[in-house]
Amino acid sequence: MNKNSLIDYLSCALIKLIGPPIRLLPAGAIVFIGSVLGEVFYCFDFKRRAIAYANIKRALGEEMSPQQVSRVARGFYRNFVMSILEIFLIPRVDQDYIDRHIEVTGRENIARAFGKGKGVILLGMHAGSWELSNVICANLGFPFNLFVRDQKMPLLNDLLNSYRRQKGCRLIQRKNQTRALIEVLKSNQAIGMTADQGGAGGEQAAFFGKNASLPTGALRIALRYGAVIVPAYYRRKKGLDQEFIFEPPFELKNTADPANDLRENLKNLTAVFEKNIRKYPQEYFWRYKIWKYSNQRKILILSDKKAGHLRQSLALAGIIERFFLRKDIFCSVEIIEVEVKNKFALTHSTAFSGKYSCQGCLFCLRRFLACESYEKLWQARPDIVISAGSVLAPVNYLVSRQNLARSLVVMRPSVLSTRRFDLVVMPQHDRPAQRKNIVVIHGAVNPVDPEYLKQQAVSLTKEISSLAGLSGCSIGILIGGDNKGFSLTEELSRQVFGQIKQAAQELGADILLTTSRRTPAKIEELIGEEFAKYEPCKAMIIANKKNFASAVGGILGLSRFVVVSPESISMISEAASSGKYVFVFNAEGLGKRHRRFLGILAQHKHIYLVEPRELAAELIQVARDNPAVVPIKDSDLVEEAISKIL
Repeated sequence: MNKNSLIDYLSCALIKLIGPPIRLLPAGAIVFIGSVLGEVFYCFDFKRRAIAYANIKRALGEEMSPQQVSRVARGFYRNFVMSILEIFLIPRVDQDYIDRHIEVTGRENIARAFGKGKGVILLGMHAGSWELSNVICANLGFPFNLFVRDQKMPLLNDLLNSYRRQKGCRLIQRKNQTRALIEVLKSNQAIGMTADQGGAGGEQAAFFGKNASLPTGALRIALRYGAVIVPAYYRRKKGLDQEFIFEPPFELKNTADPANDLRENLKNLTAVFEKNIRKYPQEYFWRYKIWKYSNQRKILILSDKKAGHLRQSLALAGIIERFFLRKDIFCSVEIIEVEVKNKFALTHSTAFSGKYSCQGCLFCLRRFLACESYEKLWQARPDIVISAGSVLAPVNYLVSRQNLARSLVVMRPSVLSTRRFDLVVMPQHDRPAQRKNIVVIHGAVNPVDPEYLKQQAVSLTKEISSLAGLSGCSIGILIGGDNKGFSLTEELSRQVFGQIKQAAQELGADILLTTSRRTPAKIEELIGEEFAKYEPCKAMIIANKKNFASAVGGILGLSRFVVVSPESISMISEAASSGKYVFVFNAEGLGKRHRRFLGILAQHKHIYLVEPRELAAELIQVARDNPAVVPIKDSDLVEEAISKIL
């Protein structure tokens, strides 16, 4: 006997054993037991409770606070356990039970539906005590059939079906029983079906603002055979007392465009159920992954207002978008600028947070973030959260746990363990540990690939008309500026520019140059002196005067050789990913971590790390030898890691 068979056998035996004693208990005792067990289940069902909370937040978070979402989740668990207990009560259901505990709202709607003579589909969702509801529907005075599928545990499935049949339910198995279903409807009987949980083969339709996979069987049958759909919802009033809500017959849109009709009807029908779920949210079955098969994903990028960090986050989002697009899943990207009031307190308080304990709390975010940042983060409904740098890693962790979103971090996440995140993208020069959720890259995450370079080159050529007639042998120059410990001096710059001119003259090459916003004014003036009237210089972009979004990418796309100042990890990484010959001139003032970065790239032949005085000779020699280019392939490594977690 395998594990599943043993669980099936024991579950069936347990129901048979405890069912009779439960049926002997008075209603008050059953309600008390259900309430206590519901609280216990809520407290210890960590994983599924987290799913329920995240689902409720996604569906109703716009109109609720974290505490209200938690209250709905707690109420759902109490109702859910009561629904399980009521399965034991099915053998006790008779007319007296219905008269005492069941209120039917909209009975006239069922009568109207039967009046058309083409059968009735009572269409419900997994809400309220749906198993008991099926039995009660079979005792409301009209012929009722239940469309069911076999469960994974056959003994338990047979026991449940026997309960259903005892109380008047006629069962139609989903597998190979379509003909029986049609015959039932043709004889103007009712059949019970569900409108949620479409699985991998369902139709995509908006469910609380995001596409979910929903079943379309009921709609297809109604459109083809004229059966009337009556939406039904069940809610607990108090204790064992329940209300059955039968909506007016659903008005089908039936035109000459069947595919569009199906989409429109599904959208309108889902809106009917959304209305009732909003009204009685604790009744809906929130414990399953509602949007698991959605063809939409939302990526949230947390920004600390540092351009380099945002650029890496956007590049990572681009890799994810391309990955999903190949699976016909479409992504949208939202960027939220996060203002942290107390970095130390936020980081260290988050270090004590638990995997599931923070849902519904968010004290750390409320206390240590600016109010506007907190409100925006609560309203966000991401499937994936991306951040770069250590400051926002705690925010990433807390937001992703609230939404059960995938958490992706670029660079080391400060004092927080890397185990807390689904994926950490960390450069080799940060000396990362070897773990399954850490992908080690050589440079910084960036968007550079052949298609990106082509687009950027076209864009820059439109901005600067002189680029249309390049010689085909161009030297791109990417000049950064001062940062911690490093200063781009006039002496160093003058030597580098002289070497580049010498190489350009020898090779008959054009020059394309751009600075960054960090470039000192004195270096900008020197560039003007050196290149403003230098005929081979076809583009001189001073970023602090007039910048182009496509400056760096366009120059990389149009150049054969690229010379980069040594202080910018992101700029060097982009150049080294471009498939061009990349030369980084050495300089004083670079820290140990930065030197490790340059050493790793030079060791793997992604760049040529040269002394300024040797730049011309090295560039000319490479042009003559024409060795193989070894570009960084970090994007491929990241995409491979993403495919394992998404």
